[in-house]
Amino acid sequence: MAKNVLKGIAALLAALLLVILIYVAYVLIDYHRIGDQTLSAEQNTELTAKTGTAYTMLTWNIGFCAYSRDYSFFMDGGKYSRAYSREEVYKNLNGITDRISALDADFTLLQEVDLKATRSYSVNQKQEILQKYSNQAGVFALNYDSSYLFYPFHSPHGKSRAGELTLSKYRQGQSQRVELPIETGLSKFVDLDRCYMKTEIPLENGKTLYVYNLHLSAYTTDGTIVFEQLKLLLADMRSDYARGCYAVAAGDFNKDLLGNSPEVFGISHDANWAKPFPFDMLGEDISLWHGVDAESPEPSCRNCDIGYEKEKTFVLSVDGFMTTPNVTVNSCRVINEQFMHSDHNPVLLSFTLQ
Repeated sequence: MAKNVLKGIAALLAALLLVILIYVAYVLIDYHRIGDQTLSAEQNTELTAKTGTAYTMLTWNIGFCAYSRDYSFFMDGGKYSRAYSREEVYKNLNGITDRISALDADFTLLQEVDLKATRSYSVNQKQEILQKYSNQAGVFALNYDSSYLFYPFHSPHGKSRAGELTLSKYRQGQSQRVELPIETGLSKFVDLDRCYMKTEIPLENGKTLYVYNLHLSAYTTDGTIVFEQLKLLLADMRSDYARGCYAVAAGDFNKDLLGNSPEVFGISHDANWAKPFPFDMLGEDISLWHGVDAESPEPSCRNCDIGYEKEKTFVLSVDGFMTTPNVTVNSCRVINEQFMHSDHNPVLLSFTLQ
């Protein structure tokens, strides 16, 4: 009897080991980077942007429409790996698009827009948003396409396919998906693929506004990765400016754009991903805009170890803009949504091309 029990346990362990080996092999074989790509607008408009006119640009990480106000995320030490339900995904998606419509920006740059991912119950968020704004130009770049993650075991995070969506009321030219450096070695299986999307906006005077939509790395073990990513981005923007063009970059930098958010918002935390932005990389030619008012500061992001509770949840500013010297910024502000439908608040920029 004891022998049979031991044999049964041994067989079970052997089967478990085989499953683990098969899964590891799947992850190794399935791993790939998307690479640089040339993209075209999936829908376009005939309106042409011009200099000397004030425009608005909105950036918003929509958190794959999973982050309801009380939602916490397992990678931040919270509970959940997926949205509460498919219905909740649509509730958040509708809340987000309603707010985008109300803000009525000329350019809208969104991050963490899912394409039929496990974590958001296969809702094609890109398609839903493009359909809602069918009168605007729109282009999408896949940021990462990860293997199926069998963790947490009780509710696996699954396969994630998400990217950056740039909408504009004005005609778009070509776009480029530019691959960013990420961690190497075994760490590359944890660090998601990353890119920024560079979109041409042809201007009435024959010049070009380049709009950069970005979502930089967060959960890295190598702190130099963000420097390498920013180095590539800033060099690209400087090249645009040197050619007489305009450049505005917007998105989720995944770094503390204030440098001291715990002091500003009065809430300390040991979130190891929330490192200060490397301001010395900007030089005198690139300006950074976070939209946080010194008198009445509002954060753009919350940590997701717990649901949002004002004055308890750790908050900071990671979303904003960078501009070249020929772009005049009229105003920049965080729109306080109280994290109702995402773990990020939108940030709105008003600017004029000189």
